[in-house]
Amino acid sequence: MSAVTSREKNMLLVTVVLVLYAAAALTFKKQIANWKAAERIYRAAQKKVQDEKDLIAASGEWSQKYGRIRDLMPVFPYGKDVDTHWLNIMDSVAERNGVAISRRQTGVEKEVGDVFELPIDCKDWEASLESLVKFLYDMSQEGAMLDVRQLTIRPSNRPGYLKGSFVLYCAYMRGDAEKPPAGAPASAARQAGAAASGGAPEAGRTEELPAEAAPAAVEPDGTAGEPGMTGGEAPPAPGEPAEPQP
Repeated sequence: MSAVTSREKNMLLVTVVLVLYAAAALTFKKQIANWKAAERIYRAAQKKVQDEKDLIAASGEWSQKYGRIRDLMPVFPYGKDVDTHWLNIMDSVAERNGVAISRRQTGVEKEVGDVFELPIDCKDWEASLESLVKFLYDMSQEGAMLDVRQLTIRPSNRPGYLKGSFVLYCAYMRGDAEKPPAGAPASAARQAGAAASGGAPEAGRTEELPAEAAPAAVEPDGTAGEPGMTGGEAPPAPGEPAEPQP
């Protein structure tokens, strides 16, 4: 049995060192990938925390915006069906702008936080481009309650007309008592106020009586004179001209 020479020992040592370096390189490459993935997660978490801090800092502004939008939404009692209310509004706007809606179907009411949403699936509508634009504009002027989504448009068989489908989402709130939105017409608000007060006149307003209902002036001797005449003056006799006033 021959002894291991120093040259063989050196070759074996170099081989072991190379194997260790290769294992270290593979391990380092894998760790680099893990470090980069951890860095991405850390940066994403940092951004999320900063965004949440910004939202908390702007809580007052968001509360004011929420209050303004909330005032624009009507309030319906719990359990009351509201599909007829929204269908009447949609039909009125569509008829006013010349949009024909032939098939529609109300969906299931969904609760999103404090707000309720009722989808109305309009499967078939037909109108000109101008009528469609006016219809969408008038729907957007209804405030924060109506939102047209999933609008599809394609040419109609009638020349100059379009047809398609859309889904109208109606937003509202539920409460113990019904309340119209803050943007309701002033005439409706006045009528509601008059009905609530039993037809009483508005505060600070004086109603004028007609001339024939004005109270008669009282003469010095206690007798009532003609309306509109001061005490001490007698009416002219029939056929006698009235004296000119100075």
